[in-house]
Amino acid sequence: KSDVDLLLLVPEDIEAPVRSRLEQFVGLTWDIGLDIGHAVRTAAECLREAERDITVQTSLLEARYLAGSRRLCREFMAGVKAQTDPQSFLHAKRLEQEERYARYSDTPYSLEPNCKESPGGLRDLQNVLWISRAAGLGSTWRDLARHGLITRGEAVHLTRVENFLRGVRIRLHLLAGRREDRLIFDFQEALARACGCLPTAARRASEVLMQRYYRNAKAVTQLNTILLQNLAAMLQPAPSGIALVLNERFQVDRELLDVRSEDLFEREPAAILESFMLMQAHPEIVGMSARTLRALWRSRKLIDGKFRREPRHRAQFLSLFQQQRGLLHEFRRMNQWGILGRYLPTFGRIVGQMQHDLFHVYTVDQHILQVMRNVRRFVMPEFAHEYSLCSQLIVAFEDHWLIYVAALFHDIAKGRGGDHSQLGKNDALRFCRQHGMRAEDTDLVVFLVEHHLTLSAVAQKQDLADPDVIGALARLVRTERRLTALYLLTVADIRGTSPKVWNAWKGKLLEDLYHATRRLLRGATAQQALGLDERREGALRLLRFYGLRPNVEVPLWRQLDTVYFLRHDAEEIAWHTRHLYFRPEGIDPVVKARVSQIGEGLQVMVYTRDQPELFVRLCGFFARLGYSIADAKIHTTRHGYALDSFVLLDPLNQLGYRDTIGLIEHDLVERLRSYAVPDQPANGRLSRQVRHFPITPEVNIRPDEKGNHHVMSVKAADRTGLLFSVARVLARHQIDVHTAKIATLGERVEDTFLISGSELAKTATLLRLEQELLEVLAV
Repeated sequence: KSDVDLLLLVPEDIEAPVRSRLEQFVGLTWDIGLDIGHAVRTAAECLREAERDITVQTSLLEARYLAGSRRLCREFMAGVKAQTDPQSFLHAKRLEQEERYARYSDTPYSLEPNCKESPGGLRDLQNVLWISRAAGLGSTWRDLARHGLITRGEAVHLTRVENFLRGVRIRLHLLAGRREDRLIFDFQEALARACGCLPTAARRASEVLMQRYYRNAKAVTQLNTILLQNLAAMLQPAPSGIALVLNERFQVDRELLDVRSEDLFEREPAAILESFMLMQAHPEIVGMSARTLRALWRSRKLIDGKFRREPRHRAQFLSLFQQQRGLLHEFRRMNQWGILGRYLPTFGRIVGQMQHDLFHVYTVDQHILQVMRNVRRFVMPEFAHEYSLCSQLIVAFEDHWLIYVAALFHDIAKGRGGDHSQLGKNDALRFCRQHGMRAEDTDLVVFLVEHHLTLSAVAQKQDLADPDVIGALARLVRTERRLTALYLLTVADIRGTSPKVWNAWKGKLLEDLYHATRRLLRGATAQQALGLDERREGALRLLRFYGLRPNVEVPLWRQLDTVYFLRHDAEEIAWHTRHLYFRPEGIDPVVKARVSQIGEGLQVMVYTRDQPELFVRLCGFFARLGYSIADAKIHTTRHGYALDSFVLLDPLNQLGYRDTIGLIEHDLVERLRSYAVPDQPANGRLSRQVRHFPITPEVNIRPDEKGNHHVMSVKAADRTGLLFSVARVLARHQIDVHTAKIATLGERVEDTFLISGSELAKTATLLRLEQELLEVLAV
């Protein structure tokens, strides 16, 4: 049910019996279930209220007679018309639209858009018609076409888009049984079926629906922009000035790029891409005129196979990547007006395509542009403080525009089925060859697209203390240039998926992997590449800095093997040693916590005699506190002590890290000293997105290449206590955990464990273990 706004217009001298009957009427509407917003006012009261409130003025403009005195209604409507100033109304409605856009993050591409209020929703269309009505230009799209504000074809297109949005909204209300304008996850699948959308082999029905919605919303924002600019030019004409002629095709009029003739693009198709090149070359131009935008929108279909094969057009498109400024703005503008998708049909197929993978929060096309933005920010000096290593590397990287090309293609094959990295690699290769790029440049772009997920997978799922892991990556990338480009693209890609996915810990893992691989490529031995000697020497320097005498570390370090020193950096080794050198065989557990040196989360060290279910105890304790474990290094010393290190994050940012350090150091010692039963964390609630787009849990256990341990990978929907549940199953089977790498991707986790135990050698037991793990992972 939708709301009904009802005005009960009364004369100045209304009698008491009439007012009583009006009250009875309002009560009756409530009794029959109408959700009405009503007002009982005189004409003068309405006009005074309209002067103060633009929403009241808007409502009065579109008021229509239902019943009662026609004379009173005519006089009232005449008063509303006389009071309305079209110029002021236009200005107020544009401001109102900007404020509304800000409330919805200035994008139509949110995961759960509001089909009425979000950018590209019905309100954008109503806004144009309200302004048109205020200006006396009519209240339908046909009226606007008759007054020359739009063409007949545009009027038909607007009607079609409006009908689609209305149909979505009506079906949404029916499904919800209430007024609900958000396309929330709860209704997307059912709404898709109601709208006749069918699933494909690679996409859900809801993804098909949302792509249709986003494309229609995009058309609304396009036409809304053109129409508001046209109405502004008609109602608020700027003082006549002299346009600055750029060339025989374009001029600058009131800081806007303007075509010198409306049929320019039909006569000279090359001017389509030239318009974006001019925007890059002239920072003083703030936008495109309505005439230019309409010409672009109307001529986008001129970009066909013949247009794409023209060498001049290919050179123009490639030059857009190579300019010093305006890259992101113009690629976004090309996407907004359908030019990018026409020039690259493969890109056109992913415009508006949502990914219900629980960690991408943007459509594929918006994600790609977000990644290009992130790479671009590495270049800009004003953002050098954000990711200083990336900024240093890209400044020294010759032809960094090639990374923009790779960013454009890295996810371009999403939704086709199959491996999108391989399919995207083929698209990138074809593009590079068609655009005459050098062989070495083509090789770099194709490599980046094919392997854009590799660095992230290695950093988050493999043991970075293993020389074989670093060696395999070095053999894959082969050159430092490739490694650097892949690192830059990976950081930009992860940051472009969702604000929740990137964190400082992932940044450190990637940076450590980059440095180790670069050292190996520069000729270092495996031990030098991993920095084993550097770690020890760095830790000793720090110990001396803290005033510890030479050799005080020796008794403790004798109990630590090479694996320990490879898995911890110099600062961590020094931190551990400072607290343990004088009690290498202490009776009581030692727990120390501190704010992470990378500025996000907590680091916790636990040192105690090894005991059954220790890892389970620790996971349960941290989960009960509300922390998620980002990384765990489980080490057993030569003399049977556990020296475990954890990186903890507060996913909801509710806990003050410094406030909980004392709590952890005291309470965890007491729990370990008493050998208490492991804490059972509360069952975590699943998000609505997980409930409606569930992930099928996966468990894979395989021997590592050396045959000493097994690698267990787990994929499931994230929830509080998940790691505790996994650890408890492993403990029941007497499986030891050596490392745990926890990769949280939005609402999804992809965890990797290095484990060992005699049970893993038995096929029947291994199958039972996998089955038990799948049961606790299922939601």
